[in-house]
Amino acid sequence: MSQTILTYALGYAQIVLGISCLLATVRVMRGPRAQDRVLGIDTLYVNVMLLTLVIGISSGSSFFFEAAVVIAILGFSSTAALAKFLLRGEVME
Repeated sequence: MSQTILTYALGYAQIVLGISCLLATVRVMRGPRAQDRVLGIDTLYVNVMLLTLVIGISSGSSFFFEAAVVIAILGFSSTAALAKFLLRGEVME
């Protein structure tokens, strides 16, 4: 019984995270300002990381968990670099 509930919950989570990835992509493409696009990219990488974790839970493979850590590190550093660029106009000093 609990395995069936877990299967349904993971399937629902994948669908919802997929929809949120699509909506974040729309925000990145349409965002009227650069700050909206950076926020969309930040939301997109968090959603992709969570989707990777849900797929890892459903498959039982540890590869997906390592990939999620890499996505989190790269996403955070890219968001910080973009925010610094928007604030000062340069990334490296």
